[in-house]
Amino acid sequence: MSSETILFDRKLMRMRLAGMRKRAATAFLLDHAAVELGERLSAVLRQFEVAADIGTPTDSVRRVLAANKNIGTIVAACANPQDADQSFLRVAADEEALPFADARLDLVVSALTLQFVNDLPGTLVQVRRALKPDGLFLAALIGGESLMELRASLAAAESEIEGGVSPHVAPFADVREIGGLLQRAGFALPVVDIDRLVVRYDSAFALMHDLRAMGATNALRERRRKPLRRSTFMRMAEIYAERYADADGRVRATFEIIWLSAWAPHESQQKPLAPGSAAQRLADALGTTEISTGEKPGPSR
Repeated sequence: MSSETILFDRKLMRMRLAGMRKRAATAFLLDHAAVELGERLSAVLRQFEVAADIGTPTDSVRRVLAANKNIGTIVAACANPQDADQSFLRVAADEEALPFADARLDLVVSALTLQFVNDLPGTLVQVRRALKPDGLFLAALIGGESLMELRASLAAAESEIEGGVSPHVAPFADVREIGGLLQRAGFALPVVDIDRLVVRYDSAFALMHDLRAMGATNALRERRRKPLRRSTFMRMAEIYAERYADADGRVRATFEIIWLSAWAPHESQQKPLAPGSAAQRLADALGTTEISTGEKPGPSR
């Protein structure tokens, strides 16, 4: 991978997530994603003998998997496996270099971590290879509209006070690209949808406190090393309150979660019909007259 494609400081990200676990910080987004993941899995009526949770920094998702009677062995694949509950199989793993052999897993899940890999297409290919034929991949990523209020307020304040703008919030995944990435990785039947949460805070500073507690502060490789001025932060909070406060004075923060699910290919799966293979013409089914390409319809009567 060339240096131009390395967006995130992965070492720094792992250190911050480890700090979050030690502080027992409340990761409400992870808890929300874990509950939603459990509900989505409950609609899949099949047995998963071996399931792997890759990268999720807490046991929230793994506890949901353990409560599902259709799931057997659960593998916690994360950077610090010693922090995972001992009731799960644990393996040291980086999302960019998964340790699984081909066709060994029935289910792979991940919650709110894959948005920080530098090579998401490469990770998706590794997941697809690790799945058995007809195995399921279900994951949640932070989407591109997340923290749009904070980004806009920081940019406006920094431009006004310091005469320029530097990156402070990661360029999260774009929902329009995820489906294509799944197909490129060799998955079948990809589905992508969005879950948006609007959380209210007393101030922009309360939001930033929550982000630090969750280990979700700036980990961009090209992040600004020099701290922003205090006056810039104060102006940011003013702009945030001016633009995004409700009538009671509390401010809004948008979090976008992109959900993706897809299956490792298998011959039993539904496939689209080949062009020209239809047994009946559409015009006949609609009871109308077919007009060939280039032919203009006649005048109405």
